Amino acid sequence: MKKIRKGRFAIVLVLFLIAAISAGFFVTQETRDFRIAKNLDIFFSLFRELNTFYVDEIDPDKVVKAGIDNMLRSLDPYTVYYPESESDEFTFMTTGRYGGIGSLVRRSGDYSVISVVYKGFPADLAGIKAGDILKKVDGVSLKGLPTDKVSDILKGNPGTTMVLTIERSGKDIDIPLRRERIAVPPVPYYGMIDTSTGYIRFTNFTQNCVTDVKNALLTLKSSNPKQIILDLRGNPGGLLTEAVEIVNLFVGPGNEVVSTMGKVKQFDEKFKTSKPAIDEKIPLAVIINRGSASAAEIVAGAIQDLDRGVIIGQRSFGKGLVQITRPLSYNTQLKVTTAKYYIPSGRCIQTRDFSHPNEDGSVGYIPDSLISEFKTKNGRKVKDGGGITPDIEVVPEQLSQIATELFLRNYIFDFATKYYWEHPDIKNPEELSITDKDYADFKDYLLKRNFKYKTVTEESLNELIKNAKREKYYDLHTDLFMKLEQDITHSLDHDLINFRHEITELLEDEIISRYFYEEGAIAWTIKKDEQVLKALDVLNNREEYSSILQGKAGPLMTSSSPGPEIIKRDPAKKL
Repeated sequence: MKKIRKGRFAIVLVLFLIAAISAGFFVTQETRDFRIAKNLDIFFSLFRELNTFYVDEIDPDKVVKAGIDNMLRSLDPYTVYYPESESDEFTFMTTGRYGGIGSLVRRSGDYSVISVVYKGFPADLAGIKAGDILKKVDGVSLKGLPTDKVSDILKGNPGTTMVLTIERSGKDIDIPLRRERIAVPPVPYYGMIDTSTGYIRFTNFTQNCVTDVKNALLTLKSSNPKQIILDLRGNPGGLLTEAVEIVNLFVGPGNEVVSTMGKVKQFDEKFKTSKPAIDEKIPLAVIINRGSASAAEIVAGAIQDLDRGVIIGQRSFGKGLVQITRPLSYNTQLKVTTAKYYIPSGRCIQTRDFSHPNEDGSVGYIPDSLISEFKTKNGRKVKDGGGITPDIEVVPEQLSQIATELFLRNYIFDFATKYYWEHPDIKNPEELSITDKDYADFKDYLLKRNFKYKTVTEESLNELIKNAKREKYYDLHTDLFMKLEQDITHSLDHDLINFRHEITELLEDEIISRYFYEEGAIAWTIKKDEQVLKALDVLNNREEYSSILQGKAGPLMTSSSPGPEIIKRDPAKKL
């Protein structure tokens, strides 16, 4: 009887615990639902009171969007609301297509200026060039408008027309234009670097980008390359499924490339290669940098984890979060983070911990204590928590202060415009060379424009002198401060001589793009690109290449590049 009573008691206890847990769950869920309903009611009633009593008229669209944007800002930078008015931007992000003239613009004084012209699109066919100042559209002045507004005006439905007034060499020119469907190519350049090495520059994971990469690879294979370089530097990512397809070009069917895991289990999924590879044996080097993010990291990480190729360059951006798009009412959209992605070794390479912001709202990096070790297919050790670490790290040397100032303040760009119109007969990239005379002209150009700048050291000394005067130490050590100021003050002539090499490279890169577009600029720069040259060294040394993939190469090898690097793309784009 005692055993029976004990058994009944145990059953009752279990049922009681189940009921308690269930009740707790329902209470928790009910409390959560109530809090959601309560806060939505507060938001609605607050907006109603503002609309009724605020001293000025309220723009409902603007105020509500500001509220939504600030709400999403508390989550992560990839969860974004797109109102109906921004549908074109949303479409461009996912497809790489938009209606326009095929150019990029930047600000210059009171007007915007054409900064890039894409080959074969309306702007190019109409004779528009980089450096042209945008004055009017259909007779309406563009003076003072921000670049995003000017860009919106230039865009429009394919087939619509406009008359664009530009200023070139001090003269206004009216140019009729017809907007067309613009598709920015995800592979701006591919070709043979030498007789044995094929090279592919791949810049964005938009819809069907795998077709462009595949066509580039097949075309290169007709030249019988012995090795391939896939350049993902500055690639901000894009569509996850396209990343799987890109890996599938080099890896046969049945290999897991990436998996996603999040709160909503129906979105958890494993993505595997499903087709025969184009070539799963050819030696492969993938180049990455800090601008390689998201889907670019999936490709580089999968190639590394599967020991399919060698990764060269810099540690990647570290975006291991997945977004999907959800349609909302009135043709609006929400891009929302739903999961983290994991590459074949099982690691997630997310760098920032958005789920645990600091008290001031800032977001820290994944701490070392939470970083785990994983193994590749061949047993090589790799780690999570901070992007893709290359097998061979090549860190570009930073630009000098003068070169940075010349580039960022558009002196390089503006002189390239001047040079282009003064040298109309260059037909081949090999004809271009910045001679002593050209460099002297550039120096005179800077003097005429009254170019001045301060080094970081000079700025720091100015701050020191300011503090010393406030604390009354300056008068006690005036001679010391004056001597120090004299010793560190830079000379423009001196800097132009000392840093001529990197300034010349910047000038040549910009000028080449004027004659031969982005494709020509890439073909020109890779000849002296230290990261590309290192990839060539490794690929040409089969013993070193194999030892890296077999985990016999020891610690990561590091080399420092003498060449400058400027990342011109924003890596924080959608996956």
